[in-house]
Amino acid sequence: MVFLNLSWRQRAGCRGVDPDVFYPTSDEEAAAAKSICAQCPVLQPCLEYALANRERDGVWGGATERERRRMVRQRRKSA
Repeated sequence: MVFLNLSWRQRAGCRGVDPDVFYPTSDEEAAAAKSICAQCPVLQPCLEYALANRERDGVWGGATERERRRMVRQRRKSA
């Protein structure tokens, strides 16, 4: 596991929100989480954390698991 500076979590827009919102059963149900992420001041550090740690479940940094897998593949291709 990669450890990054986690102080961004203290400023996250999702603090205090029911965690179930961020673990939808399908990508189609992720809209509520994504709308919270869209307003978040630490969207990018959250996304980078999820990518670096290969978070498999939930919406992180405004991206679903499927979207994050796509990002990882694209980064590998351009590296």
